[in-house]
Amino acid sequence: MKFATFKINGATSWGLIEGNDVVDVGAALRGRFADLKAAIAADALKEAAGAAAKAARHPLNSITWLPVIPNPDKILCIGLNYETHRKETGRDEVANPTVFGRFANSQTGHLANIVRPKVSTDLDYEGELAVVIGKAGRYISRKDSWGHIAGYACYNEGSVRDYQRHTHQFTPGKNFPDTGAFGPWMVTPDEAGELGPLRLQTRLNGEVVQDALISQMIFDIPRQIEYCSAFTRLEPGDVIVTGTPGGVGSRRTPPLWMKPGDVVEVEIDRIGLLRNTVVDEA
Repeated sequence: MKFATFKINGATSWGLIEGNDVVDVGAALRGRFADLKAAIAADALKEAAGAAAKAARHPLNSITWLPVIPNPDKILCIGLNYETHRKETGRDEVANPTVFGRFANSQTGHLANIVRPKVSTDLDYEGELAVVIGKAGRYISRKDSWGHIAGYACYNEGSVRDYQRHTHQFTPGKNFPDTGAFGPWMVTPDEAGELGPLRLQTRLNGEVVQDALISQMIFDIPRQIEYCSAFTRLEPGDVIVTGTPGGVGSRRTPPLWMKPGDVVEVEIDRIGLLRNTVVDEA
């Protein structure tokens, strides 16, 4: 199943994606669940699918896509998690995942604009797989980790590199408004299937700039969940953004920055295709 958050006729809702339609399950179940995060927390996605027969349907071109989870309790990003990216940055090998946070208001949806801030021109792409947490937990073991996942989505972890490098802390460069694209939908684990063989590609104006298999992660998803749940309680709707492969613009000669008018796509087999246009901040 594929679930998305969107606006239709000015109202925010959520629902199922079926072919070229969105099924407005959120409106049909509005008295029970405020949003997709609430439905995930109630373990109600199968119930939502069962309600689809009586829910209104809308063509996809009639909605405005929002981030899959617009209001996560937290977004945890895993840095330097592909060997190709670690090597291009010159960073040392480490024994544990590198983790930093994003704020919810730094996100944007599919087909929305990624905004280059007026204080920088060093806006970089980072195509990634996002994991949406389905069940709360602390000290989650690797073997139990799969049972805590609600689904997967594409993510473009847009980075303002000069602000990222002002200090050793990543936070400023990772949190400019409308730089983290998340969507278009979340695919449930049964539909995603085995993740390792899936190909992740980032394309800038049609040119492939990143290309990797999910199996090439240094720290796999169970290790990420185990590690993150040790220092924080993972909550339903939390997002783990699992790392980007090599090929980022900042490590090219000359650097390849995203600029107004560029179209950037992140595509992952069986998960989806996330597309955004870059604009300058007004």
